[in-house]
Amino acid sequence: MRRQLRPTDVKRLNRTWRRNTQNRLAMIIESVTGPFNIGSIFRSAAAFGVDEIWLAGNATPPTNPKAGKTALGTERLVKWHEPIPATEAVKAAKAEGYTVHAIELTAEAVPLHRAELGRDVCLVVGSEDHGCSPALLDAVDGVCYIPQVGRVGSFNVAVAAAIALSEARRQEWENLLEP
Repeated sequence: MRRQLRPTDVKRLNRTWRRNTQNRLAMIIESVTGPFNIGSIFRSAAAFGVDEIWLAGNATPPTNPKAGKTALGTERLVKWHEPIPATEAVKAAKAEGYTVHAIELTAEAVPLHRAELGRDVCLVVGSEDHGCSPALLDAVDGVCYIPQVGRVGSFNVAVAAAIALSEARRQEWENLLEP
């Protein structure tokens, strides 16, 4: 019979994965204004071990009370910066040694699973309505998209961020023996 792990067992399992994780992961969140989206992105970022988040454009900070309802305190687990222009955020991430990939639908974008994310990478998500700005897209190292087979044209920005973060970790862990 299967049983759910107890809190102590979950902590032990997470600690094992953390010990097998070397790559640094960061994010740039450009002009995402929905506080619940921000809270959800921060929660996913904390779960996947994101080291740093740059807010860009008019992104809502995680200190917004509505963001806090979704983040559940995880904003204190990830270093984050007040909003700056998007191109400055990209420069800052590159200066920290990250390769910067935007998650966006462009003609040059590669499928997410084909992008080289198994290294120190900074993932960028853009506005709920318009995605990443043209200036930001010109500044990044690469662009990738999340393949979809359904009849919906895009994911919610928080869901897209979680999928991209998961793929970056999956690529890093691909050749690990199961903990």
